[in-house]
Amino acid sequence: MKIPFLGHRQESQGVPDPRGIAELLSECELLRSQASLDGVQLDDSAASLEALDQLLPRWRDDEEVLHWLGNDAGLYLGTVIVRTVPGAAWEIWPSGQPVVRLASGREFDVVASGHEWAASGVPELSQLYGEVAEV
Repeated sequence: MKIPFLGHRQESQGVPDPRGIAELLSECELLRSQASLDGVQLDDSAASLEALDQLLPRWRDDEEVLHWLGNDAGLYLGTVIVRTVPGAAWEIWPSGQPVVRLASGREFDVVASGHEWAASGVPELSQLYGEVAEV
């Protein structure tokens, strides 16, 4: 449908801005807030993943918080991987799911891993990072 007074809408061509995507996915506000309340500073390092693994999981009693915290935990794990593992980058699947792609081409659904961690603590975020960083 063409509506003349709206003009022609330009379709965006090409690849989205990877830096913009990385910044957006790294926000993780709920996780950063929860960690801060427990005295954990999230500095996008592997050591901060170890500190997260030690948090008392108070969020498991609230389904809504559990869901959002799982998302944030996965996105934070992905952020640490992208910022510290050479060649790692965010990739967005056609479904909209953000994943981390390594230089080898291997992809990790970090959000699914974040949900598992938030719900049960297993596998630990630092363990997942270690497995990815070794590849």
